Amino acid sequence: MTRLIFLGPPGAGKGTQAKTLAAFLQIPHISTGDILRQAIQDQTNLGMQAQGFMDKGELVPDKLVEDMVKERLQQPDAITGWILDGFPRKVTQAEFLAELLTSLGQGGEKVINLDAPDESVITRLLGRGRKDDTEEVIRRRLEVYRDETAPLINYFTDRQKLLTVNGNQSQEEVFTDLKNIIAA
Repeated sequence: MTRLIFLGPPGAGKGTQAKTLAAFLQIPHISTGDILRQAIQDQTNLGMQAQGFMDKGELVPDKLVEDMVKERLQQPDAITGWILDGFPRKVTQAEFLAELLTSLGQGGEKVINLDAPDESVITRLLGRGRKDDTEEVIRRRLEVYRDETAPLINYFTDRQKLLTVNGNQSQEEVFTDLKNIIAA
């Protein structure tokens, strides 16, 4: 069973690679953003709670995101494996996830850090042409990412779960590296 957690800076290709790999492995790509949007669309209890925070321009609290991840990992399609993208974002969420996976009998996950240098990521994100993707905003997002994720990288390294893939290569080369990691 393949259970993967994707980490990496914005623009490193996490979403693209997670979708491609999930399709290849025939397991769900679970993105916390997608979970939130789906829960809101479906008007679930958790979705309506999340909508309340988002309507006020506030971040959805950790507990609510954790509850949504818990609910999602218990769905039938996730029993045979999954790729988590966008969760955990901090050590407290990683600790929650470890306890959750133990309680669900879903251990054995690997954590893949798609690493790419800031300059490459900035070039990629500027190339997307989104209005909010200015160089200043992108640099700030990278700074926040590094501040929040450095402890996560150490957390998973200490538990011997972290594998790093060079995200500064073609999509095909990254995908090949990912398949090799899974096969190992």
